[in-house]
Amino acid sequence: MAEIGLSPKMLVRDVMSSPAITVEEEATANHVAELMDKHGLGCIIVTGKDGKPIGIITERDLVTRVLAKNIKPDSLKAKDVMTTPLITIEPTETIKEAAKRMRRLNIRRLGVVYKGQLVGLLSSKDILSVMPELIETIQEKALIEGANMAQTTTEESTSLAGYCDRCGGWSDNLKEINGEFICEDCRAELESE
Repeated sequence: MAEIGLSPKMLVRDVMSSPAITVEEEATANHVAELMDKHGLGCIIVTGKDGKPIGIITERDLVTRVLAKNIKPDSLKAKDVMTTPLITIEPTETIKEAAKRMRRLNIRRLGVVYKGQLVGLLSSKDILSVMPELIETIQEKALIEGANMAQTTTEESTSLAGYCDRCGGWSDNLKEINGEFICEDCRAELESE
C-alpha cells in the first residue's frame, strides 16, 4: 500500500482521544460522575499523587461498586471505585495490536502512555470510527491489485490443454486466437502465412 501513497499501518496516535480527562485518587466518586457527565465521557483515568495513571473508572464501575451497593457517591474515593492497574499502550503501536489486546483482555479502553506520561485514551469506539476508512483503503488496494492481475493475465495469455480447433490434435498448450483454441504447430503455421 505504501507504493500507492497510502499509510501501511494506522497507529494508536492517529485515532486516540487526547488529552485524557483525569482525577486524583482522593477525588470522590460523586466528583468523578460529575466530570463524566460534564465532558460526555464513559470513563475517567485516575492518577496517583505523583500524577502517574494508576487506574480507570468506567460507568460500569460506578454502577457495580457504588449504585448497586447503595453507597453514597460522596463517601467513596476514586481509588475505592477504580479498576486497577490501568492497561496501557504506546502511541506508536498499531490499531491492530490495540484491538488484539482489548479482545484478549476483554476490555474496551486503553490508556495511551508515552515515556511514562499519559497522553491520551483509546477506546473500542475510536477504533470502530476508523473502520470505514480502513475498509475503503482495503477495497481500493484490492481494485488496484485486481487491475494489475488482469493486465498480467492478458499479457501472458494463459494456455490450456485440449483439442486444437484447427487440426483436431491434442495439445497441452492451446492458446486462444480470434476465438479459436489453437495448438503450437497451428500457431506457427499461422505466423508463417
